[in-house]
Amino acid sequence: MNYENILTSFQNGITTITINRPNKLNALNKATINELHDAFKSADADKNTKVIIVTGSGEKAFVAGADISEFADFNEAEGEELARKGQALLFDFVENLSTPVIAAVNGFALGGGLELAMACHFRVASDNAKMGLPETSLGLIPGYGGTQRLPQLVGKGRAMEIIMTAGMIDANKALSFGLVNHVTTREDLLTLCESIAGKITRNSSVAIGTAIKAINAHYKAGVNGFEVEIEAFGDSFGTEDFVEGTSAFLEKRRAEFPGE
Repeated sequence: MNYENILTSFQNGITTITINRPNKLNALNKATINELHDAFKSADADKNTKVIIVTGSGEKAFVAGADISEFADFNEAEGEELARKGQALLFDFVENLSTPVIAAVNGFALGGGLELAMACHFRVASDNAKMGLPETSLGLIPGYGGTQRLPQLVGKGRAMEIIMTAGMIDANKALSFGLVNHVTTREDLLTLCESIAGKITRNSSVAIGTAIKAINAHYKAGVNGFEVEIEAFGDSFGTEDFVEGTSAFLEKRRAEFPGE
């Protein structure tokens, strides 16, 4: 599929999605959000894709925020619809994909950009990355899940400070806060992400998708995550991947998971 605002590539079980609006620092507009939804949906449906990496084009930004010009004149109802539709179409959608998504944060990840990175299953940052939620400096609050996911990742107090000050933190501070898993050079960022992805591709895609669902259940109101885990653990015994994984272990060979 041809896109105007993103690029996609596939190699060794990894689909890489690159947000490609470098002249706008890869800001998220409606068209880009729609294209990202389609690209993530397509990659998740592709049985050959075991891991998705999302990054930004150019040397400056992962995603420097939302495209403010698109909503500067919105009223209350339009603002609420913008957040509701965006969360459903992209941010919640990514978080709940059965295919693991790694955010390769290669520069500024601000506002909607940080919210997209936080919706991914984990994050790797280049040492030039800067992250923040500057919405309060515009008279807004984060609307794409930032007030919910940031405290889950860094704790309530740190999230309060980051959001209230509208400031940025660098990659090393993000690492110390637990916001990112690894920091590396800009040149080695995709190589490190691909190395981690390669380790993931060796394991059962069915089990990984189930694990994502069970982990996410912990953060959903009214859901007993332990019960989700127990039921999902039981369901795993009915998969072809379980048969192959246990057989390979007992036969002292590498598993060749069918993904079923």
